[in-house]
Amino acid sequence: MVVIADMVAFGIYIIGSYIMFHIGAIWGWLYILFCLFVEVRVMRASCMHCYYYGKWCGLGRGKLAAFLFGKGDPIKFIERKITWRDLIPDVLVSLIPFALGIYLIFTGFSWLMLALILLLLFLTTFGNGSVRRNFACKYCKQRELGCPAEKLFARPERNK
Repeated sequence: MVVIADMVAFGIYIIGSYIMFHIGAIWGWLYILFCLFVEVRVMRASCMHCYYYGKWCGLGRGKLAAFLFGKGDPIKFIERKITWRDLIPDVLVSLIPFALGIYLIFTGFSWLMLALILLLLFLTTFGNGSVRRNFACKYCKQRELGCPAEKLFARPERNK
């Protein structure tokens, strides 16, 4: 499960980096730093307070968080409120290279670029959604204890 989840995430990062490097090395490296920032941000805000801190979670971040940060307070995780605004950096990881890829196709068509932006779109939507819905979140102990992301993404029938 961790390998599949990480393949989706790293696939997005690699495709995004490839697209960003098309407009210059500095933009490619800034994008890679931004991806690292987003990962660290999630681990600091969530993973270090999660039930899976120091353990293998569905996304594999619990062990990495324990390596990088001290253990947080599990109550902070449960009580944390996540809004759609909090997800903007995560969305930008895919949206920026996707938009740039569209621009690049219109300024100089390339089948490779078209394939990459379609794959990026697939991984971002179906890939991430499938990994979380069918594997990571479905079997997550933290979800049972209380997860702010679960509350944000819950369908109305789940909240009854």
